[in-house]
Amino acid sequence: MPTTLGVSRPDQAAYMLRAAAGAGRGYKRELMNLLDVRPGQTALDVGCGPGADLPALAERVGVSGTVIGVDRDPAMLTEARRRTTDLPTVEIREGDAHSLPVAPGSVDRARIDRVLMHVAEPADVLAQLHSVTRPGARIGLAEPDWDTLTVDAEDLGTSRAFTRYTTSEVVRHATIGRSLARRAEQAGFTVETVIATTPVFLDFQDADHTLGLGRNMQQAIQDGHIDEERGRRWFTSLSEGAFFASFMLVSVICSR
Repeated sequence: MPTTLGVSRPDQAAYMLRAAAGAGRGYKRELMNLLDVRPGQTALDVGCGPGADLPALAERVGVSGTVIGVDRDPAMLTEARRRTTDLPTVEIREGDAHSLPVAPGSVDRARIDRVLMHVAEPADVLAQLHSVTRPGARIGLAEPDWDTLTVDAEDLGTSRAFTRYTTSEVVRHATIGRSLARRAEQAGFTVETVIATTPVFLDFQDADHTLGLGRNMQQAIQDGHIDEERGRRWFTSLSEGAFFASFMLVSVICSR
């Protein structure tokens, strides 16, 4: 079990696949069910990453449908193609979420899962999504609100400082989850369902991998946001005894 701070970033494909299989499994299943993908439809996954969700979409559209996965990272595209090589209905396309390589008005179902928090302009991405979806299309969005990140520790002040650092320095649009419904409406969609879920981490190693506890604390120390001795003591204490961390994730289902 790691008890020292780490500075290296994890392999992104492995990171996303592990997150999808772990704390993210429940909300992903709910989002997929609410998206109501049907046979023969064209489904779009914006920022598909390593393709963790593409097989489930392919199963739902059936042999007469099409699944389009879009990502701009070559490593992610390679892994997505590898994972879907036996799924002829899946197309992997290289492209940016701000300029989707998809014909206007051609998509019946679309999803963006934990992507808007990283993009340059969320409003532009949602406008693109509005352009490529058909009237009557259904869209699923899911984003965290990192302001709600809670890590249990006796040193509550350092836990709060870690959350503030995550929100202000680590994630570009760290609180986008709370504004997701409003942003969807501003893009021209009709919001139908808003759900807040709370992924819970009871395993220190899993949380360290998914939430970046060690690497982000190390960066916070280097940037002068948290005292080094206090930060190291806080991180070491997390691996001793019972562990708890959580945050709020917001899912929005809307229609075109």
